[in-house]
Amino acid sequence: METAQVVMPHAGGPEVLELQRRELAEPGPGEVRLRVEATGVAFAEVQMLRGRYYAQPKFPFVPGYDLVGRVEAVGSGVALPVGARVATMTRTGAWAERIVLKATHLVPVPDELDAGEVVALITNGVTAYQMTHRVAKVRPGQTVLVHGAAGGVGTLLVRLAQRAGAKVIGTASPGKHDTLRAMGVIPLDYREPGLADRVRELAPDGVAAVFDHAAGPGLRESHRALGRGGILIVYGSAATVDDNGWRLAPFASAMGKMLWWALKPDGRRGRFYSINHERHFDEDLATVIDLLRTGELRPDVAVRMPLAEAPKALRMLTDRAVVGKIVLEP
Repeated sequence: METAQVVMPHAGGPEVLELQRRELAEPGPGEVRLRVEATGVAFAEVQMLRGRYYAQPKFPFVPGYDLVGRVEAVGSGVALPVGARVATMTRTGAWAERIVLKATHLVPVPDELDAGEVVALITNGVTAYQMTHRVAKVRPGQTVLVHGAAGGVGTLLVRLAQRAGAKVIGTASPGKHDTLRAMGVIPLDYREPGLADRVRELAPDGVAAVFDHAAGPGLRESHRALGRGGILIVYGSAATVDDNGWRLAPFASAMGKMLWWALKPDGRRGRFYSINHERHFDEDLATVIDLLRTGELRPDVAVRMPLAEAPKALRMLTDRAVVGKIVLEP
């Protein structure tokens, strides 16, 4: 069986991506072959292409963090039927027409749901759900600050925090502020000096939680915006993607700040968040898919593109030219 796939051959700009064809092996014991219906484009791939993602494989490799697909073939010991529709997080490998992978952490997807909307809820949706409910434990009447509120994770954080009864302050570039207002968000420019002071004007006692995807120089402002007992959740390093040197340096720096802040007696705390399959992943993915089915949570699919246009998709994400999720449809 032959498949097309997008390969990251080495570090560079989106133009270095290659569309290749190769023979795909039949699934072995405990494996399935999926025909990919939709796969997501995430900022993780921007970082990978620059060699800056904390857990990326060596070049060359096929990127693609998540997918929705149909089971085409199964290996021995697999109970899933051919034709089953599933969603999963792959971390790499999903930018392809077909993929063979282990038949674990495959969550059922109802036939009536749109594949692109489901893909927008896999990594992004579980990340937002777990940070909102399992880490920050957002409650009615609280105010939270969401950085990158117009992004793929940010828009879902907004909706889930609002669903939990919280008021949301969101940062984004000024061109996206009308979009945030339409979502019921109080918008702020993330480049504005003294951002924490502006947040404090809106929430005099500080916010209950800050969701920070950047982990850059603005981390101090995020911490200053917290009220007593508040939590700062860092889940990315977008602000340092153009830095040179050790790619774990942003996390080491942020960890040092958090350890220092933890010594202070005001109860404000910091927490790193990283999605993985071991922390309620299947359960929480099933939950957000069901929220989509019932209409309680709908992600923003910014644009749908064919697999061959992956370089253009990454360029759009790099330029921060979209609101919501970019989806590739092989």
